[in-house]
Amino acid sequence: MSPGFSPAPKVRIVNAFARPYENAVATARTCYSSKGIISTEEVSGDELADPEKRRARVEQRDRIAKSIFEAGHHTTLQHAHFQFALENVSRQFLWAFLHSHPFYNSEQVSQRYVEVKPDAVAMPPLEGAARETYATTVRAEMDAYRRLIGLLEPAAEAEYLARFPARRGKPRVAKEIQKKAQEIARYVLPLGTLAYLYHTVSALTLMRYHRLCEEWDAPLEQRTVVRAMVDEVLKLDPLFGTLLEEPIPLEETLEYRAFEVLGGDGAAAPLPQRRIFLAEFDRALEGRTSRLVEWKGGNERLLAQGVREVLGVPAAALPDAQAIGLVMDPARNPYLGETLTLTTLGKLTRALHHPHYTFRKKLSHTADSQDQRHRTTPASRPCLMAHFTGEPDFILPGLVEAAGGEAARLFRGTMERSWEGARRMIEEGARPEFAAYALPNAVAVRFTESADLAALQHKLAMRLCWNAQEEIWRASMDEAEQIAAVDPEIGRHFGPPCVLRERAGRSPWCPEGDRYCGVPAWRNWSLEHGKYSRVI
Repeated sequence: MSPGFSPAPKVRIVNAFARPYENAVATARTCYSSKGIISTEEVSGDELADPEKRRARVEQRDRIAKSIFEAGHHTTLQHAHFQFALENVSRQFLWAFLHSHPFYNSEQVSQRYVEVKPDAVAMPPLEGAARETYATTVRAEMDAYRRLIGLLEPAAEAEYLARFPARRGKPRVAKEIQKKAQEIARYVLPLGTLAYLYHTVSALTLMRYHRLCEEWDAPLEQRTVVRAMVDEVLKLDPLFGTLLEEPIPLEETLEYRAFEVLGGDGAAAPLPQRRIFLAEFDRALEGRTSRLVEWKGGNERLLAQGVREVLGVPAAALPDAQAIGLVMDPARNPYLGETLTLTTLGKLTRALHHPHYTFRKKLSHTADSQDQRHRTTPASRPCLMAHFTGEPDFILPGLVEAAGGEAARLFRGTMERSWEGARRMIEEGARPEFAAYALPNAVAVRFTESADLAALQHKLAMRLCWNAQEEIWRASMDEAEQIAAVDPEIGRHFGPPCVLRERAGRSPWCPEGDRYCGVPAWRNWSLEHGKYSRVI
């Protein structure tokens, strides 16, 4: 049997800087150059006819490369970028590794809009009973997915036509309803479901990947894919390998050592501790999807003072409420009606970085896979199997609850079988990292997330739209409501894009075109608790 996954991950480099190693040296030398820009060709010595001079130039190149790397002057390695086409990689790998940091860009196939094929699932290197248990479990999940789409369509249709009554009988309706049902049916898909994507990173990020590729949650798949990414770059520029450090072994990673100190097995703390943690976390949410737990007491004062500092005016000339409105109210700040996010470049809107908020959240794995794409709102996401107790622990989507009957029974039954399968795999000798691939997208992910107001303003604008996934929309409503409660002058200006654009006088108010969500939120918008609800 192959020592890796089946089907094997496919990695191709499709766009890249041609000479990343020498480009890093060229940028470093330019910092101290009195002659102007130093070119990559000059660094390499290619233009020199004299072999001795060329050798001296190469020695200088390698000496500088090693020196700046060891000194930590790594901005030179951020210029070169590599774009990879990745296929046959799992959703667990994407969540746990590729998308768990801020320094990347990805465009991946959507499970919301593209139906998953029955055989699109990774097979970890398992043997004997564990292999059979895994195969049986993921096959049942895939079968449930296809059945659930059909079972959810009546409830999805009722909700859809309540929102779009004028579309009844239109040709597009059946397809839209099918997508809504499919979006929720994906909650039963296994984390081992395969994906394909474009993924772009800098040379520095790839080197970090290589160094930490054996950390939890998916060390084998991480090591396999990252090694293939590095090999692709080395074909392009063998010199790149001279700066690579060897991966830190799993047993030497910080998380592994911490679990051992806590009396665990290197993959998780002891089971009683995990159960106590889960109960404590859930109680602390107080019934919310996302609960505000910390914020700067002077958020509004800090924001207003930042605005005044940019303009050079005293408080008497620009009181706090007016200063906040200048950057938060779309009627006064036209940048908020723009499609591009201009707040990071505008001088006044940089004051939005001063206020700060921290939320405790509980989302499904599939919802968090979208939440984490907001890379400027970082979170302390878990080693997933460190939360595994063997007992079903999942998020129930609203559409499944609304559908009830056979759909709800199928969903809950699939959850029971999924956890039973993962539990049995571990009993049959499978490593926890492989058992995780059998867990469903619905598995609960608990974490704390922090962000400044600049990042939150953009995130909430995107996720308060009814086109956003229902679970993330609900979390965003929680967050906007709670910020408005503690910082009303800030919170009163939150809203989805259509609300912001209407206030800014930017037409059309909804920027989604024929993807209009069907809810004219700009009419009487407010963050009154419980005013809005949705199922799809």
